[in-house]
Amino acid sequence: MDKPLILVKLGGSLITDKTKPYTANIPVIKRLAREIHEAREEKDINLIVGHGGGSFPHVSAKKYQTHKGVINKDSYEGIAKVQNDAAKLNRIIIDELINAGENAISIQVSSCSIAENGRIKYMYAEPIKILLKHNMIPVPYGDVGLDLKQGCCILSTEEILDYLSKTFCKTEFKPDKILMCGIVDGIFTDDPIKNPEAEFIPKITTKNIKNVGDCLSGSAGIDVTGGMIHKVERLLEIAKFGIESEIINGLVPGNLKKALKGEKIKGTIIKSADDE
Repeated sequence: MDKPLILVKLGGSLITDKTKPYTANIPVIKRLAREIHEAREEKDINLIVGHGGGSFPHVSAKKYQTHKGVINKDSYEGIAKVQNDAAKLNRIIIDELINAGENAISIQVSSCSIAENGRIKYMYAEPIKILLKHNMIPVPYGDVGLDLKQGCCILSTEEILDYLSKTFCKTEFKPDKILMCGIVDGIFTDDPIKNPEAEFIPKITTKNIKNVGDCLSGSAGIDVTGGMIHKVERLLEIAKFGIESEIINGLVPGNLKKALKGEKIKGTIIKSADDE
C-alpha cells in the first residue's frame, strides 16, 4: 500500500465516563473526530479506528460474567445485551466521524469472527482491506465474541488490533504503528490520577516488561478486559512483528492529530527490544 496504515484505539475511559453507565463523553469524541479528519487532510494516511466500550458494554458484561463464557441459561441474554450495548457506543463514534468529514463504517467483530479461549481464531477481514483501498475508515470495537471452547468471551479492542496487525503484517496493509489513546500520558509506575508521585515510563520492551509489570495496575472504573497489563501484553505481542505502539493522552487537545502526523509528543513507546 502506498500510504502508511495507522491503527488507532480510543480508550473506553477516554470516550465515556466509566463510572456512570451508558455515558458518552460527546465533547471529547467530537474533538477526536476533528483531529482525525484534520490529520488526514494534512497527511496522506490510512486509518483503522478501534474503540473500547467504556461504560456501555462493561456493565452488562460484568452482570452476566460474559468473560467467563456460557455459564448458565442467562448467558445468552448476556451475549445479546453486551453486543447491543457495545454497538450503541459504536454508532455514536461513527456519527461523529461522519460529521467531521470522514467516511467511517462500523465493523461488528461479533458477526465476522470466531474465538477460542478468548482469542480470535479467525476473522473475515477482506471488507476491511477493501474499505482501506477506498480511503474509508473501518471502525471495529470491543465486542462479545462467539467462542469455540467457552461459548462466548469478551473481545477487547487490543485483541482485535492484535489479530489485524498479525494478519496484515505480511501484506500490503502492514501497519506502520498503533496509537492507543487514553486519559493519561502513557504508562506510569502507579496510577498517576491517584498517585501524583507515580513515575512516567517512556518505553516498554520485551526486556524491561518484567521490571515494570508489577506497576501496571488495573484501569479506572469497571473493566472486564483485563486492565492495563492486558493492553501492554497485547502490544508487546504485536511488537514482535516489527510494529511499534505508543500510548498517549487523548484528553490533551492536539495530541492525537500530532501523533497521526508523526510529530513527537509525550507518550510511552512499546516496541521489541530487537528494534533497538
